[in-house]
Amino acid sequence: MNQLSGKLYLICAFSLAGTSVISAKFVTGKLGTFTITAVSLFFAFVFLVLLCGKQLVRYIQLISFRNFLYLSLQAFCGIFLSRMFLLSGLHYTSAGEAGIFTGATPAITAFLAMVVLKEPLGGKKLAGILCTVGGILIIQGVLVPGNNLSLKHIGGNILVLCAAACESTFSTLSRIFAANAAADNKEPPSPAVQTAIVSVIAMILCLIPATFEHPLKKLSGIGISGWMALLWYGVFVTALAFICWYSGIKQCGAFTAAAFSGIMPFTSMLLSTVILGESTDYRQWLGGFLVIIGMILIGTESMDATSVKSKNIKILGKEWIEE
Repeated sequence: MNQLSGKLYLICAFSLAGTSVISAKFVTGKLGTFTITAVSLFFAFVFLVLLCGKQLVRYIQLISFRNFLYLSLQAFCGIFLSRMFLLSGLHYTSAGEAGIFTGATPAITAFLAMVVLKEPLGGKKLAGILCTVGGILIIQGVLVPGNNLSLKHIGGNILVLCAAACESTFSTLSRIFAANAAADNKEPPSPAVQTAIVSVIAMILCLIPATFEHPLKKLSGIGISGWMALLWYGVFVTALAFICWYSGIKQCGAFTAAAFSGIMPFTSMLLSTVILGESTDYRQWLGGFLVIIGMILIGTESMDATSVKSKNIKILGKEWIEE
């Protein structure tokens, strides 16, 4: 039952996350990268304070320095750096392609799990990584020539890949955080509290660079659609998506989550076509299909393994059991 609810949480998380490149596209070019992130995080934090204010104050009073450090690293990688790369990349690439390239996250996560968490790299995971790399190369026009992408377009795609790498780092840090809590026999903070702390740390990190982007003047000219996009980015893409993510990752393994992350690029490509009217050719669909197949291969191998028996995983010198 826990596995089922965890998977439902992950479906919601990645469905909401898939709308990130769409909402960002409404304000990219009108606002600076750090202004977009800071304002959306402010909306997220206000929503979360209303949701769990008392729990948040209670946990902050008891938080250890080590846990604060892990949450700060999650904020820096999973929000600050990730959104800096994503929003910068959207200046030069389409929302549809950006959505597909975020699908590289499971392949990078698999590599980090092998190197950092010392998890074995099986045949399906390796095949999944190769499918993901192949899909990316097809979209870039390396394996299937004819895209005629400019250097700026390719650079934009590379920036989105950097965002995917930051998301993978965030996933790894989240898993270490959960492992430490389990190893110490301590209950981790609720998903809403964890999201609130990560959001406010990331917002503080964005405030100084945002001041150099003349935010007040630019915010006054974005219109209703721009404000709605920022509100959506804050409440749904950040607050609710992260709550669902933290809820799901506590009940499912990291690679199980990777299997469901295929929803994210599919959602992005579909919405970019329907809402933004972007055109997609067969190379983008073929590359996107390979990326999604890669995610499924990476995720199903771990689900097969965990269906046989639970695994003792050693992280940073401590063992914990992944059900």
